Amino acid sequence: MAVVVGLLAAGGAIVLRWLIALVKGLSFDVGPRIGPALGVPLPPWMETLMVPAVGMVVVSAMVRRWAPEAMGHGVPEVQFAVRQRGGRIRPRVAVVKAVASALSIGTGGSVGREGPIVQIGSGLGSTVGQVMRMGPEEVKLLVAAGAAGAIGATFNAPIAGVIFALEIILGSFAARSFGLVVIAAVTATAASRAVLGAEPAFRLVEQFTLVSHWEFGFYLLLGAVAGGVALLYIRAVYGAEEVFDRWSARPWVKAVTGGLIVGALGTFGSVHLFGVGHEGVELALAGELATGAMISLVFLKMMATSVTLAAGGSGGVFAPALFIGAMTGGVVGRFAGAVAPAIAAPAGAYALVGAAAVFGAAAHAPMTAIIILFEMTDNYRIILPLMLSVVLAQLIASRIFPDSIYSIKLRRLGGMKTPHEQLGTLDIILVADAMMDEVPTVPPDLPLEELARRAREDDTRSWLVLDEEERPVGVVTLTDLERAMLEEDGLAGRTVQDVMTTALVTVRPGDTMRDAFRRFSEHDVHLMPVVDPEAGTVVGILRRTEMMWAFKELSDEYRRMVTRRAGVPYLAEGGGPVHLELPVPADDPEIAFRQIRDIPLPPHVLVALLRRGERTVVPRGFTRVEPGDVLTLITAAEYRDELERWAERHGAVAAAVR
Repeated sequence: MAVVVGLLAAGGAIVLRWLIALVKGLSFDVGPRIGPALGVPLPPWMETLMVPAVGMVVVSAMVRRWAPEAMGHGVPEVQFAVRQRGGRIRPRVAVVKAVASALSIGTGGSVGREGPIVQIGSGLGSTVGQVMRMGPEEVKLLVAAGAAGAIGATFNAPIAGVIFALEIILGSFAARSFGLVVIAAVTATAASRAVLGAEPAFRLVEQFTLVSHWEFGFYLLLGAVAGGVALLYIRAVYGAEEVFDRWSARPWVKAVTGGLIVGALGTFGSVHLFGVGHEGVELALAGELATGAMISLVFLKMMATSVTLAAGGSGGVFAPALFIGAMTGGVVGRFAGAVAPAIAAPAGAYALVGAAAVFGAAAHAPMTAIIILFEMTDNYRIILPLMLSVVLAQLIASRIFPDSIYSIKLRRLGGMKTPHEQLGTLDIILVADAMMDEVPTVPPDLPLEELARRAREDDTRSWLVLDEEERPVGVVTLTDLERAMLEEDGLAGRTVQDVMTTALVTVRPGDTMRDAFRRFSEHDVHLMPVVDPEAGTVVGILRRTEMMWAFKELSDEYRRMVTRRAGVPYLAEGGGPVHLELPVPADDPEIAFRQIRDIPLPPHVLVALLRRGERTVVPRGFTRVEPGDVLTLITAAEYRDELERWAERHGAVAAAVR
């Protein structure tokens, strides 16, 4: 399976490169000819300015429609799938991510291709694992194998692919993981070399080396500067995202605005800000850029990448980090050459080390940064200063700000805990486990008289108010309606938006109940809309009652498990309870994609727990079962045979009963 995943990852890397080249050619070569052909010639600068905006609009609409998890830079979504979903990634993500990233990069979006190819390779690995009906641990390994193969194939860097998968995706260097990931990376890199060639990603005009041991002082300075620049890069990416998230404009307006900003930066700033930016890095490595130009490109690239991602683009943050780091290193190299020309290497050597240092500090992945720059340049003689600067930059960045450019988004998705957080019951239950899927909603322009009629007919005390984009804009309660009735104007001629509460407090499906409990307490609200972090749409509603119910259910189940482990039966007097864990296959129509209350269980069998990846879900009647879930079935000892027969019909092994 690792070989198969490696071949698929290589195919994905080749196709992605081809798609990027195709879109780039259509956008910047064929596109400018369309205006004159239609009799509407435009100035060249205007054509270049508009291309990123057009691409951004198409990408934003496509991703929101078919795969919201394909938005952004991709790696945190893979990490979330490994940590919270047992490695399960929807098959369509690989396709949507490939097309969306090709459109983003090909039309000038200032992002890289490593994030997309990691998500594509991981998605292919996950799909193989799901098709072969593997367990969560095996699927996770194939996800990591896909990521390693993808990095190895796209950058011709198999060792870096392995380290990236183990250090960033799995967070583990276990022997079994290492072996499978190596197989996939070697297979993918060999396959891509057969098609794309074996040249390193960056061409160097000379092999850099350490000129003098005194030069280590300048590389220490570079490490310190790179750590600060990496922090600035992280803040810029997520600062822009917060600005665009707070902006209440429609998605297409955000996409057009972001595209025009990126287009302006590339048109009037530097063409190297468009796309991946490898040409700009090679110029810095060759020492062909002026010092002032490199300083300005550091900040312009941060702005272009941040706006591209915040406005809805799809692409990685690795290549921009290399670009920013190369410019930073080039500036330090020029300083070193001016201060001590006799002992300083060319500025290109510092640009190479700076590229690795900024990425290593931003991603908190020093091993990956060191290895990948060595493989991408095929320059080993600079390895000592490379190691020194990268590690120093990472230490400084992580000491000042503990989160990496990946872990911030992973934390927002609900897939990460700090080492200092104690895992309790409130940390085990997620908002997605306790929320109500069926949300009573009304539009803001609904007349209050119509709302009063609904209140009389339905047993509903509150309604969520959604705009045309299905985004929450307020909440209206029965109390609001009653208060309006008592006012002098009454209900006539008034609408929901006249009386609704607009100060909404929201949560995400991946938030823990501890987070939700804290928000309930801080804001003194009785319900909170549950909003998809990618699409911005409402997927459920969480009330205080559901939160307390879920907490009580899991606490009771925990006590029962403790009792069972102590050897005290609690279900049947005739020998204690019987448990069975049933993995849910995708092709079982009686279980997969059905609500628990609709599953034809034997009369004396209950679903006690549902395990989804590393999450423990408290089952309720409306809980929908997905392929890959593991159901814990429970019955009394006297009905053991009944449970065994039913489970065997659904692929479970009788020996699993205990």
